[in-house]
Order: sequence, then structure tokens, then C-alpha cells
Amino acid sequence: MTGGSRRGASSVADVENAAQVQLKLRAIPAGIWALGFVSMCMDISSEMVHSLLPVFIVSSLGAGTLAVGLIEGIAEATASITKIFSGTVSDYLGKRKVLAVTGYGMAAFTKPLFALAPSLGWVVTARFVDRIGKGIRGAPRDALVADLAPAHLRGACFGLRQSLDTIGASAGPLLAVLLMVLTHGDVRSVFWVAVIPAFVAVTILVFGVSEPERPSVHRARIPIRVGDAWNLGGRYWAIVSVSTLLTLARFSEAFLILRATDAGVNAAYVPFVLVVMNVAYAASSYPLGALSDRIDRRQLVALGCLVLIVSDLVLGMNRGVIGVTVGVVLWGLHMGITQGVFGAMVTDVASERLRGTAFGIFNLAAGVAMLLSSVTAGALWQWYGAVATFGAGATFSAIAMLSALVLPRFTGGARRMTQQSSPIPAPDRMRTRI
Repeated sequence: MTGGSRRGASSVADVENAAQVQLKLRAIPAGIWALGFVSMCMDISSEMVHSLLPVFIVSSLGAGTLAVGLIEGIAEATASITKIFSGTVSDYLGKRKVLAVTGYGMAAFTKPLFALAPSLGWVVTARFVDRIGKGIRGAPRDALVADLAPAHLRGACFGLRQSLDTIGASAGPLLAVLLMVLTHGDVRSVFWVAVIPAFVAVTILVFGVSEPERPSVHRARIPIRVGDAWNLGGRYWAIVSVSTLLTLARFSEAFLILRATDAGVNAAYVPFVLVVMNVAYAASSYPLGALSDRIDRRQLVALGCLVLIVSDLVLGMNRGVIGVTVGVVLWGLHMGITQGVFGAMVTDVASERLRGTAFGIFNLAAGVAMLLSSVTAGALWQWYGAVATFGAGATFSAIAMLSALVLPRFTGGARRMTQQSSPIPAPDRMRTRI
């Protein structure tokens, strides 16, 4: 084949691939798009506040960095504990949307409190209620995505919602920086502007998402049942285990900011670290989520772990701006590879009536692991330096990668659904080895 023929064939293939992407995007239900825009608007609001909150606490309220750490620790623990109950209650009620609206609504109503806060107590209250809201909405929202997503598009649907969510997480800090310039550093004015996208998110959720009907026979019988967790099955718990190991390797992004500071990035531009990370995250979430519908999902999880290992090594061994930038991009890429795929895998193995419970436990495990990993990372950084922190992250990533490769096979698309169409009797399912 001549060079011109090869180029022509490649062009045709590119056009066909682009057409397939367009068709797949059109096939995604409107409710999934709406949930994605809800996440995007709320993330714009939240990141506008969170990117400036540490400076506000220390500079405007006169508190120390210890107060910042305690507030964030309490917030993450609160969100993690709440998530499991919200998921289980959504299964019991058979209604996901009402809990999602409650959670997003609580978050929206906390935003004015940050702008009005005269003391640290107001900030603590606002963060506490905001994290409760996040815990309430997270699992029901993911279960609602699972309920709305066609079986052959699950990876694409989770990837799309995650991409829009991450676009919001990138736009929020950028908008905060712009507003800080326009208002000459008036943090409270930025907080007031952040109120607007928060209430836009709630409006879209209320009027733009219709929850599918679920037969009453599929509803969980009581809100909390130990047997429900057992009935999720060994494959589900294997997924949770791998996700938890990976989360232990993926500590708070605050350490990326610290590394950028070490590299000499001016404090005024440090928020761009999160922008760079989130751009890589958003750009990769949808295409890789869609890819997971066609290949074994384990391969993508293992690839994500490998990318995180490389990111940790780059960040640990390089103190220059270029090296840190490369490490941050890889960090965002690994999140884009893994996060939507894990959601699709949970949906693959969890029965419809227990999806809320499944996502609640999944998010709880990830939240607790994130808290533990961040505390450990901080201790290692303080006692032994950044190299030890990122080295520990690479070690946990390697363990997670090996664990992902021994998971049961997760083949995407209709073929997987065909394989799972015949239910396994409960006693046999319990005997299945992982």
C-alpha cells in the first residue's frame, strides 16, 4: 500500500471513529446529560470556594493551618459516613432523586454562609453541612446514573458524567482567580458569586431529571441490613478492595500543590495545578469510559494504576516546574482512566435493588481510605520529605495494579450482559472464588 493510500485509509477510519463517538453521545439519555451538568455547576461553585478557603481561614479569620487540617479532616469523615446511609436509604425508598435533591440543596444553601462568615465557627458549620450534603447525594446520584444508563453504554454514561464534573472542577478555580483579579482580592465577593452556579445545579436536577420507575418488588425491605452487604457478592467486594488500595495511593491533591510550591511556582498561580490536573481528568474520562464498554475493564484499572506509579515517580524525583507539571498531568490522567470505570464495574455486579447500597459502601471505603492516605502522606512528608510520600503512593499503586489483574473478568458491552443474564443461585454465588 502506498503512502497516499495509507493516509486515505487512516482518514476514513478517523471519520468513522468520529461518527461512532457522535452516535454514542446522541444515544446517551438526556437524564445522564442533566446529571452531568448538575455535577459540573455544583463543582464550579464548590471549587470557587474551596480553592480560596484556606487563604480565607488563615488571612481573614486569623486561624492557623492546624484549623485548616482539622476542618478538612472532619469534613471528609462526615461525607464518608453519610454516603453509606444515603445509598442504603435510596434502595429502601426506591427513590434516588429525592435524596440527590436534598444533598445538592444542602450544599447550595451553605454557600452564602462562607460569604457571611464572621468567625471560624461559621466556616466549620458550613463545611460540615456541605459535606453531609455531599454524602447524601453521592451514592443515590451514582445509582441514578446506573438506573438511567443503557447496559451497552454504562462506561460511556459514567465517563460522561465524570467528564462534566471534572470540567466544573477545572472551571471553578479559573473563575475564582479571574474574580480575585477583578475584585482586587475580595474573597467574600467571590464566595457570593459561587452561590449562583450552586442553585443552577439544584434547578437542573429538579426540572431536568426524571427518575425511572422501579418495581416495588425490587426495593430493599429495611434501610440497613447486614445481609444486603453480604448479598452484594464476592466480585463486588473484590472491586471495593482494589478501589480502596488505589485510593490509599491517591492522597489529597493538596500535596500536588505543595510539590508545585517546592518547584518555585508563585502562590498566586498555585491553583492552576488543580486546573491542569482536572483538564487531564476531564479529557480522558469519557473516551476511556466508552472504551471500557468494549474491552475488559480490569485492563483499564491496571493501566490507571501504572500511570499513577509513573506520576508518583516523576513527582518524587523532580523538583522542577516541568517535571511537576508532567506528574500532575499523569495524576489527572490516572483518575480519568479509573474513576468512571470503577462506577461501571460496581453497576455490572450489583443488583438493581441494591445499587444504592453498593455505591454507598464503595464511596464509604474510598472516603475512609482517602482520609488515612492523606494523614499518612502528611506524616511522611513532615518526617522524611516529599520523596517518601510519593514513594509510598507508588508502592500502594503497584499493589492495587497487581490486585486488579486477578479480579474476575469484566468484559464490556452486550456480551457481558448476555453472560450475566442467567442468575446464579445464592448458595452457588457465595461459593464462587475470587
